Amino acid sequence: MDTQTLIYLFVGATFALYIGIALWSRAGSTSEYYVASKGVHPIANGMATGADWMSAASFISMAGIIAFAGYDGSVYLMGWTGGYVLLAMCLAPYLRKFGKFTVPDFVGERYYSQTARVVAVICVIFISFTYVAGQMRGVGIVFSRYLEVDIATGVIIGMAIVFFYAVLGGMKGITYTQVAQYCVMMFAYMVPAIYISMMITGNPIPQMGFGSEVIGTGQSVIERLDGIGTELGFGAYTDGSKSTIDVFFITMALMVGTAGLPHVIVRFFTTPTVRDARKSAGYALFFIAILYTTAPAVAAFARTNLLNTVVDAQYEQVPAWLQTWENAGLIAWQDKNNDGVIQYGPGAPFAGSPSFTGERGASGERLLSNAPTDAATELYVDRDIMVLANPEIAGLPGWVIALIAAGGLAAALSTAAGLLLVISTSVSHDLLKSNMAPNISEKHELLAARVAAGVAIAIAGLFGIYPPGFVAQVVAFAFGLAAASFFPVIVMGIFSKKMNKEGAIAGMAVGLTFTFSYIVFFKFISPELNTAEHWWFGVSPEGIGTLGMIFNFIASVAVASFTKAPPEHIQHMIEDIRVPRGAGSAVDH
Repeated sequence: MDTQTLIYLFVGATFALYIGIALWSRAGSTSEYYVASKGVHPIANGMATGADWMSAASFISMAGIIAFAGYDGSVYLMGWTGGYVLLAMCLAPYLRKFGKFTVPDFVGERYYSQTARVVAVICVIFISFTYVAGQMRGVGIVFSRYLEVDIATGVIIGMAIVFFYAVLGGMKGITYTQVAQYCVMMFAYMVPAIYISMMITGNPIPQMGFGSEVIGTGQSVIERLDGIGTELGFGAYTDGSKSTIDVFFITMALMVGTAGLPHVIVRFFTTPTVRDARKSAGYALFFIAILYTTAPAVAAFARTNLLNTVVDAQYEQVPAWLQTWENAGLIAWQDKNNDGVIQYGPGAPFAGSPSFTGERGASGERLLSNAPTDAATELYVDRDIMVLANPEIAGLPGWVIALIAAGGLAAALSTAAGLLLVISTSVSHDLLKSNMAPNISEKHELLAARVAAGVAIAIAGLFGIYPPGFVAQVVAFAFGLAAASFFPVIVMGIFSKKMNKEGAIAGMAVGLTFTFSYIVFFKFISPELNTAEHWWFGVSPEGIGTLGMIFNFIASVAVASFTKAPPEHIQHMIEDIRVPRGAGSAVDH
């Protein structure tokens, strides 16, 4: 059976599985739609949380950015894993004990204000749509290569799949679909990693292979990459180009952004008890660690194989996978000196993505219209394809290539579904039910949630077709927005009895407005100024969420100190949330 047939078989089988689970577990009430009736087992919730949190950025893009950025890419590993620990240990049990449906629900009740609830809904929409853009982009990339359609068509297909099981199943359907997606994505990530680790180092454990010697060289994987990089004129793989302050701010933004992500927080509302919420957090951390400890090894193996395969090679003699990805528009080669050899060195080959003319050059390459002549490198590689292309670069069997396609789609679709559900529940429950139409029936509220999900999917598809950056970068912006808006208001809502509604509203407004404006200015309005000398305090747009968080805290405390303290019943409620008394039996607290 050829590779393309295997791809159709694997992808079709996983889609049938997801749709079958959605039909089996479809939601029949708002409780099932919003929080799966708070009946999810901790192990299942841990797997679903892992799938929800490990998005296309984790599966597809993180290893790719580490492969290209080397040391600088470590901020994603440190920030995302550290942030989950912060969320799991410090926030999730308290939020579960509070026992509401959504993060805006918590904000509205804790800060005794419908205005605070509406501001929280706005924050949810900003964060979730920014995040989901990266997921839909990931779906488009996978489809464009493996189903041989363009990225826009791939995004539309992904929208249709997500629409079916997210709108039909709600949180109940999404939870059990995400359990299946976690199994698919982990198997898809680990199988090629084990294969390639054995091929390069002889060690079947990727985490150990990462520190082992490359067969036949006498050098470790890292030493080999450092040597190849410096020979080609790049810095060493283990050297970083980011300033210390930018590394700190990006890492912190990713950490506190993780702890403020509404689609991850809501997962802890689905367990039967507070104790189960704690258990599911521990299981999720274990399930997440499997991928995150493997990603640096996958990145190193992918870069090693890429450089050994294509650098200084005749284009006419390179393996077929390069031309396949070239036809998908995700790899490009411009023969600047007409020697037919792929040159690779410092300097970006394109100002942005490659623009193909539709014609072929003397060596058979697709000709481009926007390649500069001053860069030393002739090869463009979209960093989001490194994990997906890794099995082909290493020459693995067709079934492994089909497996990685199914895994990439599982990663993107699982997180996209969770984000879209958060958007729809915020609109139906926090805007409609809690504000605009408090007397709406449960049946009409459920219908409104499904309509909101459908509209959100359509908007998310547009973001996926016209994304503001590559997958991991887009997701980093979402984490920055979450850090600047939700993290302070949740932390102070749990641990400060003095924080009032005026302070919370002011803090969210200041943090979100500043962070969003900073990102838009440097990424869209004046991208030519997006350099370290123009950044505030040397902090890049990816890390500005940390500064937005600080401004949020300052504004909240300042406004709260000049306004009336929270009512006494709110202060008693905060004490009740924090006291672990009855944690084992808390169901509706």
